[in-house]
This record gives sequence, structure tokens and C-alpha cells, in this order.
Amino acid sequence: METKDPESCFKTRWWSKETVAVVTGANKGIGFALVRKLLELGLTVVLTSRDPLNGIRAVESLRAQGLHVDFCQLDVADPASVDAFASWLREEFGGLDILVNNAAVSFNDVDENSVGHAETVIKTNYFGPKLLIEALLPLFRRSDSISRILNISSRLGLLNKVRNPALRELLSDDERLSEAIIEGVVDRFLDDVKTGTWDRADQGWPKLWTDYSVSKLALNVYSRLLAKRNEGLGLSINCFCPGFTKTAMTRGRGNHTAEIAAEIGARIALLPPDKLPSGKFFIGSKNSIYSKL
Repeated sequence: METKDPESCFKTRWWSKETVAVVTGANKGIGFALVRKLLELGLTVVLTSRDPLNGIRAVESLRAQGLHVDFCQLDVADPASVDAFASWLREEFGGLDILVNNAAVSFNDVDENSVGHAETVIKTNYFGPKLLIEALLPLFRRSDSISRILNISSRLGLLNKVRNPALRELLSDDERLSEAIIEGVVDRFLDDVKTGTWDRADQGWPKLWTDYSVSKLALNVYSRLLAKRNEGLGLSINCFCPGFTKTAMTRGRGNHTAEIAAEIGARIALLPPDKLPSGKFFIGSKNSIYSKL
């Protein structure tokens, strides 16, 4: 799928002020810019942040611009926080229509590759979104306009970055794929980290930002599995790679700003229902949006 006219995504306005979107990790960077864009387009948006003070500052900044945003503290890596958020969302809005899983961490510099925080990275970047999705699945309204989950991911987690052919085959087999298989691969990586063998060529893990890449690999594959499970049930699940973006995670280095990345992410999140796929991995630029398996 390729959209030659990305602006066309905003021309078919299927949403309204009653459409509720949740964006995680949204006190800064791409998440914050995405919240602002969705507010400007007229949706009701819930901004979440692990740190409540940072979240409140973000909300105050948006309100100073005349944009009303709702806020709730959320740490996707904490089951109690996820349960509390799901209860709050049910009480405040009764449900949701769009979930953007943006919250993520990396402890690598742009030119560095360390796995010293691998468990935290996997817990936040893979298990966190998975935990939140499972908690919120009953709350999606699944209307005719189709509810959506957009997982902010990375090309570093594509299957072609895995150098072990057996692992690639295992994770690409849609007929056999299961959460147990995904988490078995994650456990295998963490075991290799503990034994200090993770960087051996025969293990076949991605070369760049290895722990981050494995976390996004697991998220990408899980998204594909979830999309298959929800086929025909009014819920679309896709991933989006914003590319090398100037954010705190990249220490301010990158090819474009968080605002440009958020503009593309909003186009994907708001694709017209008749053009909305599921189980796809989107890559976008200012001039086009395309997806791949």
C-alpha cells in the first residue's frame, strides 16, 4: 500500500470530538507532537506520561496554546499503573477509539551499542505496550469507523535485521506464530545477554542498538499476530517507524523533527476506514506513506 497524497488522509474526516485517542509517553518528543496534531484536528486526546509532573507541564503547555487535553499518569511497565489507567479511562470516557503506543526507552547513544539495560528496554518497549493493549481491548468501541492501534516502532526491528535464519523463519510463520514463541525469542535474547554471548555472530541478533531492536522486533511480530486475531472484528493494528527523528532518545540528532514524524503518524492513525489495513508496518515521508509486511 502506498499513499501518494498523504494530505488525503485528513480530507476524509471520519472522526469527531467524540473520538477518543490515547497517546502514551506523550510529555515530550514525537508523542507530545502527535497529541498536539490530533488536538488540532479536533479529536479528544488523553496525554499520558510516566512522570506526573512532566505530564502536567506538557498539558499546561498545550492549554497555553488554546488546546484542551486530558491527562492521566501511566507507566506502561507497571501492571498496577496500567490497571489504574484502564479503570480511569472507563470511568471518564466509557471507552476509546485510538491507541498510540509511543512510550519507549533506549539507553544507547546514537553511535553506541550496549545491552546493560536490556531487561528494562524489553519490559518497557515490548511487554509495556502488550500489557496496555490487553487491558484496553475490552474498552475499544469497535465502531463502523474502525478502532485503531498504532504502535510506534522501528525498522531496526524488522525481520530482515535478524541474522539467524532459523529465528527469521520462526517469527515469519503466521500459521504457527504465538505469544509463547515471541516471548521465547525474547527470553533467549535475555539469556544471551546474561551469558555475555549476545553479540556473537552465530546468535544472529540485530547489530545496531541490539536490545532496542529486539524489543521492537517483538512488538512488530506481536502486532502482526494481534491483527490476525482481530481480523473482521473492527480493530486495526499497525506499526509505524518514524525514522531517525531529533528527540531526546537520539540526543537531538536526526533527519527530521518530532513534528514531521507526528504529522506522518497522525495521517496513518486517521486513515479513512475504507483505506485502513491491519497488520502492516508503515514507513512515511513528507511526500508519501507506504507499508510493508
